[in-house]
Amino acid sequence: MHRSRIGVVLVDHPVESYDAAAAFWASARGSDRRGDPNDADDPYESLDPVGGLHLELQRTGSGTPARVHLDIESDDVTAEVNRLEALGGRVADLRDDYAIMEDPGGLVFCVVPVQGRADFDANATTWR
Repeated sequence: MHRSRIGVVLVDHPVESYDAAAAFWASARGSDRRGDPNDADDPYESLDPVGGLHLELQRTGSGTPARVHLDIESDDVTAEVNRLEALGGRVADLRDDYAIMEDPGGLVFCVVPVQGRADFDANATTWR
């Protein structure tokens, strides 16, 4: 038995368009950017949550395509990856503590450990 939920929506932009895109999404959301846009070691900035979802901006490598992707948080990453593979998902890359996956149509998403948010227990689905 494990639990998971879609916890984060990430707006990814390469470094070339990141500042303009981050300013756009912060203004579109009506929120302040939280994080240091100049910190090369931390490519994330947070915006205010939307309902139960967290909205993040991610600075990606030069030349990568802009996209939106989801993070599925789980208290058992391996079990969640196995569950999603059985549904037709495909592992694109396994990292130390998370997996980059694709849905059957090629949309990229990640399965990550619980990100320490207090609302995980209240909003996660239990899988048997």
